[in-house]
Amino acid sequence: MNYMSIAKSVINLEIKALQKLKKSLNKNFDKAVSAIVNCQSKVILCGVGKSGIIANKISATLSSVGTPSFSLSANDCSHGDLGSITKKDILILISYSGNSIELKNIINYANRNKILLIGITSKKNSDLYKNSDIGLITPEVEEAGLKMVPTSSTINQLSIGDALAVSTLKKKKINNLDFKKFHPSGSIGEKLKTVEDLMLTRNKIPFINENVLMIKALKIMTEKKLGTLIVRNKKNYTTGIITDGQIRRLNSKNINFNLLKVKNVMTKNPIKIEKNTLATKALAIMNEKKITCLCVYDEKKKSYTIGIIHVHNILENKIY
Repeated sequence: MNYMSIAKSVINLEIKALQKLKKSLNKNFDKAVSAIVNCQSKVILCGVGKSGIIANKISATLSSVGTPSFSLSANDCSHGDLGSITKKDILILISYSGNSIELKNIINYANRNKILLIGITSKKNSDLYKNSDIGLITPEVEEAGLKMVPTSSTINQLSIGDALAVSTLKKKKINNLDFKKFHPSGSIGEKLKTVEDLMLTRNKIPFINENVLMIKALKIMTEKKLGTLIVRNKKNYTTGIITDGQIRRLNSKNINFNLLKVKNVMTKNPIKIEKNTLATKALAIMNEKKITCLCVYDEKKKSYTIGIIHVHNILENKIY
């Protein structure tokens, strides 16, 4: 038996299902997104069987992009969990047939208490669609495996849920920093670390006044062990940078710079980066400019250095 050909057949059926879903979207989708964005409480999802599993995933995705959400078991709703749903919530019910017995009590409860109900189903003549405030139709599709195993239909349910989540993310203008707040750990948390998370601050920053003699500056550079000095003027504005690479180049030219002032040796206008920039971007800048550190500033005070980010800080956190 050629299992690879079976796999390709399943995938082809699911691709066709997604193509049908794409064509079926209408203004009700926009209404659903607006309702979710304007929700003053929680978005609650519920489904039966495989649709219940899909509901769990959609709920988790919504929460991860800033829309408070949780999922309920359809069976448990008939045994007390309906009390979890308030009038300010939005209820999303998912069912391929839209006529699952387990959903009837939930539909009745939503209608009776005027809870906004979004129904995701494949049947326009179903109880779910008829009783929904906003109905989203996932087209009827051919299932893989005996033509009845939930495969193509669940892919469509999952995809429309992802589409709702991403649309609300865009509408709410959720950015990387917002997303980072919901993902402090794991691989996503690592990818979303900012310069501020990794930078050296306060007395760890190797500051030097621009009028100090280089003989003293070299001692400070040795003490700080970063191979870098951040140069400031009397107003504490950052005016330049000195690196051990510069020192080596001057030494190679037999220049006696010990009695020179720092401002006569420094590189003016060092490359800076805003504190909320992703660490991955900072690393890309260092690689492009062939440097090992960046001055960090706050958006409101660009002339001040509030931190220094070194390539070692980034690599030690396994950000590549």
